Amino acid sequence: MLESIKNMAMQKLGEKMAPNSLGQNETQNAASEGASELINSLTQGVGGGQLSQITSLFSNDGNSTESNPIFQGIQSKLGDILQNQGMNEQEARAEAQNTAPDLINSLKDKFLSQDEADKGFDLGAIAEMAGGTSGILNMAKKLF
Repeated sequence: MLESIKNMAMQKLGEKMAPNSLGQNETQNAASEGASELINSLTQGVGGGQLSQITSLFSNDGNSTESNPIFQGIQSKLGDILQNQGMNEQEARAEAQNTAPDLINSLKDKFLSQDEADKGFDLGAIAEMAGGTSGILNMAKKLF
């Protein structure tokens, strides 16, 4: 499941960030780093006892996505990644603020979908990962 999340994140970030001031290579590098950071945030969150924040992020539980600490961390790190690729701070923060909600909402749609093609996006699987941190770390290591 983590690989599906990472692949979708790379695709969505690449699409959303394409018309920015960075070159194509820098944008793709930022998308790849952003996707890796998303997976890292999720695996650390599950292992760190933040399962409720993760499941809240990908469900329609009435809580605001923007107030979720996992979301805030991803958005901040995305801004840092864009700066490291050569974007100025103000533009990087604005790009992260525009991109992160779309990324999370796209993933949320997959988790809430009843479509057979989206069955790999399962909140129950995230909860199962919480049962064993070593299993999470092993799954995450395969992605990098």
